[in-house]
Amino acid sequence: MDDTAAVNAGVTLVLRSTRVVTPQGTRPAAVAVAGGTIASVDPHDTAPPPGARVEDLGDDVLLPGLVDTHVHVNDPGRSAWEGFWTATRAAAAGGITTLLDMPLNSLPPTTTADHLRTKQAVARSKAHVDTGFWGGAIPANLKDLRPLHDAGVFGFKCFLSPSGVEEFPALDQEHLARAMAEIAGFGGLLIVHAEDPHHLDAAPSRPGPRYADFLASRPRDAENTAIESLIGHAERLGARVHILHLSSSDALPLIAGARRRGVAVTVESCPHFLTLTAEEIPDGATEFKCCPPIRESANQDLLWQGLADGTIDCIVSDHSPCTTDLKTPDFASAWGGISSLQLGLPAVWTEARRRGHTLDDVARWMSAGPAALAGLDRKGAVEAGRDADFAVLAPDETFTVDPARLHHRNQVTAYAGRTLHGVVRSTWLRGRRIATGGEVAGPAGRLLERNN
Repeated sequence: MDDTAAVNAGVTLVLRSTRVVTPQGTRPAAVAVAGGTIASVDPHDTAPPPGARVEDLGDDVLLPGLVDTHVHVNDPGRSAWEGFWTATRAAAAGGITTLLDMPLNSLPPTTTADHLRTKQAVARSKAHVDTGFWGGAIPANLKDLRPLHDAGVFGFKCFLSPSGVEEFPALDQEHLARAMAEIAGFGGLLIVHAEDPHHLDAAPSRPGPRYADFLASRPRDAENTAIESLIGHAERLGARVHILHLSSSDALPLIAGARRRGVAVTVESCPHFLTLTAEEIPDGATEFKCCPPIRESANQDLLWQGLADGTIDCIVSDHSPCTTDLKTPDFASAWGGISSLQLGLPAVWTEARRRGHTLDDVARWMSAGPAALAGLDRKGAVEAGRDADFAVLAPDETFTVDPARLHHRNQVTAYAGRTLHGVVRSTWLRGRRIATGGEVAGPAGRLLERNN
């Protein structure tokens, strides 16, 4: 069998587009799929193998399926807030083919191997996209970290300030160092909500509907100090750490400097920090509340600069929903979390295109970057040997966000009424179309474990 015949063997599907986003750039191509895997990426006019079905996407863009490594599914235990059925449907409708679930807000939290198995059992029949799990690091579970690692979690999340739920307490500096040393000992990854509790305690706290008061209660110094401390521990212990949902652009030089010294530190930001600004948030509009908070437009400009120069590695949703009643008009008491799982791609693309970035950039930030963070070497790119996971996007079409059309459980979103560029035509998981025009097929996702 010659090389061409070997590649063509088993090809059942060819996706053809004039704009395929590959690691080498966007180009016309025909993507051949065999057994759920990308067999080859060929010139656009390549004749399909005998018997293969051809999907001609015209000028719609074929992107690698998005990878979202920061999703609070809250199931079981707080499934009225969200659940695997609804969250993964929203992901599929938004072009996301893989997500990783955060360890808290569910009951039980993912802080022991038994709790992980409980969560996997709930998710198994409900996952519309491939789904993996982070473990949690809390003061009382040091002995559980290695068993969780061996059970396949992708790393461990901790908080340095109160998480908002009693069952997931924060690590103080002593417990942080112990957890980091333990995790470094078996080559694991620690992912950190980095806000310093002392700075938060010292900040002015004024309950009420004014966004300016809420913003003052979560100062940049809280992030900057926590990140500086985290980097210090990682450098001393030789640990791998990842900074979650970066909001303060002030911390970017700290992170860049640490990398130059060889510290294994990565960082993410989120669509809401990159597309929404403090200046536009109405008083009482707690659908915009998150921690750390959405900051000013000048800060946002610097976050985009951090993306452009590679300091920020990836963009993920931090989808953290709740029931409508928890979004009270008081910023101090309202639940903090932005619901955006279905909207991340168009939200980011709308702002990225305005700033002169391309869909190659968006694919790097929202697919390749998160896949690399989690070690998902079959995800994140349109190239031979990867899973045949795709998002098909009409990048120049616009739509106005109607919360009633969102698939996540509670239709509360900071993007309501916004006009966004980029309509997700379809989403494909391992060569199977799982969503078309916002309508989602039955569950097709697999449960993922960390690659050994």
